[in-house]
This record gives sequence, C-alpha cells and structure tokens, in this order.
Amino acid sequence: MRWTTNLPRIACAALLLAACGDAPGGAVRTGAEAPAYAAETLDGERASLALLRGRPVLLNVWATWCHPCRQEIPALEELHKTYGPRGLHVVGVSIDQGDQEQGIREFLQEYGASYPIWLDPDGEIATAYSTMGVPNTFLIGPDGTLLWKHVGPVTADNAELRELIEKSLPAAS
Repeated sequence: MRWTTNLPRIACAALLLAACGDAPGGAVRTGAEAPAYAAETLDGERASLALLRGRPVLLNVWATWCHPCRQEIPALEELHKTYGPRGLHVVGVSIDQGDQEQGIREFLQEYGASYPIWLDPDGEIATAYSTMGVPNTFLIGPDGTLLWKHVGPVTADNAELRELIEKSLPAAS
C-alpha cells in the first residue's frame, strides 16, 4: 500500500491533534479565567462557580461507573477535610446520565465522600472545560483564575496541588 492512500487518514489525524492543543482540556488554560459553570446540586439546589467566587474551588468531574474516580475519592475527601475549614470548596460534578440521584447517593455513602456534588447529566461541563473522559480536576482561584488542571485521578499528596491550594487560601487571621 502506498503512503498516498493513507494521506486522508494522516491529514485527519493531524487536524485532530492540532485542534486539541495541549489536550485533554486544550481549550481551558491555566492562568486564564475559568469558564462559567452552573448546575443543580444533588439536593436540588442551583449552584454555580460564580456563587463560590472569593474562595478557591477544587472542581472534580467524575462518574459512578469510572474506576479511577473511585480511587481518587479518598484523596478528594482528605483535601476537603484538610482545606475546607480554611476556605477551599471541593465540588464533585457527576456526569452520570439519566435519573441517577439515588445511585449517586449510595455511591457517595459507600466511598465516604461528604463534599458537595453537582449533577450534570447533559455533560455541559465537558463542553465548558473541554474534558475528554473522567476524572478531570481543576483548581480555580478565588478570583476565578484557573490555577491547575489534571487529567486522571487526583492524589492527596500531590505537592504542586497542595502548594497551589495553600497559596489560594485566605490568610489566617
């Protein structure tokens, strides 16, 4: 087979790679303003990043069917318990589709997660934050600047993440 017969495939692959930038999450860049995002909480309340402005937010995109997401829940819970009292909002955004509220509640209880959960069955977060798969985690500063992004499970001992969280927290009084 000659290379010219593969030319359309090569061109398509090159276009896809170029569109992705530093994909996954290519369109969302650290140092830039984090995209606006709103959803409904597991308790049926309206929530948004705009309402959390003024405090740092660790935004984690996950699903109950995602095995790496299950592995990272203890780390997210540890970060929530350690930094939550000092001002960090840890928020999980579930992309489970359909009427899954009860299943999500059971999942969270089984895995010991106590941080707030927002529901996104339509996957709006994927569009807003250019995610490809789950889990994806974003640290947003108090001023709305995207400070850190991570594809894959988060670990509680990630030195870079902890340093950025510490720097984004309000000064102790």
